[in-house]
Amino acid sequence: MNIALAKTGSGRAVENIFTAARDRLPGTGKVADVRRQAFDAFERAGLPHRRLEDWKYTDLRALMREVLPLAAAPDASALKRSEAALAELKAGDACRLVLIDGTLAPSLSNLGVLEAGVRVQTLREMLEDSTNTARADLLESGTASGSMIALNAAMATDGAVITVADGTVLAKPLHIVHVATRSSAASYTRSFLKLGNAAQATLLESFVAAGDAKSYQVNDALVVSLGDQAHLQHVRLMADGADAANITTAIFTVGAKARLTTFNMTSGGGLSRYQGYLTFAGEGSEVTANGVNLLNGRQHADTTLFLDHAVPNCASREIFRSVVDDRAHSVFQGRIIVQPKAQKTDAKMMTRALLLSERAEADNKPELEIFADDVTCGHGATTGALDESLLFYLRARGLSEKEAQALLIQAFVGEAIESIASDAVREVAISTAQRWLAARG
Repeated sequence: MNIALAKTGSGRAVENIFTAARDRLPGTGKVADVRRQAFDAFERAGLPHRRLEDWKYTDLRALMREVLPLAAAPDASALKRSEAALAELKAGDACRLVLIDGTLAPSLSNLGVLEAGVRVQTLREMLEDSTNTARADLLESGTASGSMIALNAAMATDGAVITVADGTVLAKPLHIVHVATRSSAASYTRSFLKLGNAAQATLLESFVAAGDAKSYQVNDALVVSLGDQAHLQHVRLMADGADAANITTAIFTVGAKARLTTFNMTSGGGLSRYQGYLTFAGEGSEVTANGVNLLNGRQHADTTLFLDHAVPNCASREIFRSVVDDRAHSVFQGRIIVQPKAQKTDAKMMTRALLLSERAEADNKPELEIFADDVTCGHGATTGALDESLLFYLRARGLSEKEAQALLIQAFVGEAIESIASDAVREVAISTAQRWLAARG
């Protein structure tokens, strides 16, 4: 029996977008085959919708509706606008890698300050390298699944591929900056970080808009591998344009006796979802996953984390905070899975939401799936408003209502931000939060 899939008008439009972009996508042969397979998987599933449990609070068919055409390669005007946007970012003496509309821009990156033991390549050059027989593996998604990561594999144009040698301890952060300059266009990036055994590094990611870029879409993926006894501090700050859509997938694999601290702050974008897949691949490791949503207007921000305790004797902590004003909507979904062999697991998760408006909404769904019997696990969730007695106390000492609220909000999100070990990167996160607070009406 022959079965034909019926395509909607939207489906035909997406097919046309993929066909139009194919000549601009790096890689031939097996790479092109993997792209085609990934796109077919996306077409079969379509945009995620609320009937899928993991997407019940973030219905992209209703919220995003369509996939925009691939953004054009950056020209001189885009570079100039990006340079102005980069001037506002301060991250100390970090090694900066700049991706403009999905393409790495060497002229705005400062690869010259790379420390010994670090190698940086572009995804484009690796996919186009005919001598690299395994290059198609860069488009495979491993533990991540779903139509949006499949679309990323099909359309990825560029990204940074970073390798840190065994035993290397980086003094300077690595900073990947995503700059959007095109309106009504989409960019697809996929970056990699391989941290060798006993290596230590800090990775900062920033998402910003340049000039008057509006109504754009970002589909990003980050794949991180930590070797045994490696230490990584990962910080992601998403401050895209007010009407942008950002869908990011992060995949972490943690080796034995390794330490991973990851922090995500969402303060921009009209629609966003940050989905993280974290897997323990070696015993004796620790993961701390923290996050903050700072939302107002009609923003919708979804943070969804899947943490897989696949081996024994590992510990994880998740702390998530959301501050929601006006008619914004914050979503946190955290799922901790303890596999049958993962005895002696120590896992805890806590999410708290602060509602600043009667129309604000926060959905929190912490979950535990435990298949082992010798574990220590727990989770909790709370939602509430600012403490009126504390507000009165602060206002009685001369602070305005806005200043009093800002002070309490800073204290509320401070526990998550303080997990950032790097002083320079922590200051960047604090400045981002302060800008959001200052912009409140």
